Amino acid sequence: MAMPEPLDQLVEKLRQALATDLVSVILYGSAAAGDHNEKFSDYNVLCVLAQITPDQMRAAEPVFHWWRAQGNPAPLLMTEHEVRTSADCFAIEFHDIREHHKMLYGADVVTNLEIGTALYRAQVEHDLRAKLMRLRQKASGILSDDDLLRRLLLDSVSTFCVLIRHALTLHGLQAPAHKRETILLAQQAWGLDAMPFLTLLDWRDQKQKPKDVEPVNLLAMYMREIGTVIDRVDALAPRGEQAEPGDQEGMIR
Repeated sequence: MAMPEPLDQLVEKLRQALATDLVSVILYGSAAAGDHNEKFSDYNVLCVLAQITPDQMRAAEPVFHWWRAQGNPAPLLMTEHEVRTSADCFAIEFHDIREHHKMLYGADVVTNLEIGTALYRAQVEHDLRAKLMRLRQKASGILSDDDLLRRLLLDSVSTFCVLIRHALTLHGLQAPAHKRETILLAQQAWGLDAMPFLTLLDWRDQKQKPKDVEPVNLLAMYMREIGTVIDRVDALAPRGEQAEPGDQEGMIR
């Protein structure tokens, strides 16, 4: 299948700018998983280089300016050595990239990555708890403004769907890449109330009007079910496993 034109252009610009330093260009995220939404999704790209110094960064600068002007986040820059050695501390990210990626150029440096289960589980629980705390923190300041609260909920649903997919994977279930199917699998496996998630995905896909739903009650159900998922992930922790201490900012980033 042909790549979308912006990706073709990106690869060509990177090849011209970085020449033999460019090892791989890898598409990951929703576009690679077949769950791309033109309104809400970006093209996420990992650029793997032989080395990264200010010389390579300077060469890539105009390409990055152009790519951001297309409405996409700047590509991630990593060396091949960093990819091989950092999968443990970026377990969620590299698990996603390993399972759902498309090679746009060069060598496939991610398919055979090994990711330790213990750190993977801990990161999934950390991110679920941190995102839930952040959701509460933001919602507490806008609870009386229905429109802002609806927007907050809508902005959060994609992240929570991704984390629920990882929670299912930790339980040995073959979690689908698509968000709706992920939530329905969690409903089947754990009795999760799918309604708040599916409602938000309907808003996202313009299948339902946000003003048809009262957001405070939706928030209550949403937070409750996220808590259910957290308990499922926490139950997998070995007895005595303790989270590493961190500062307050790190807890809610």
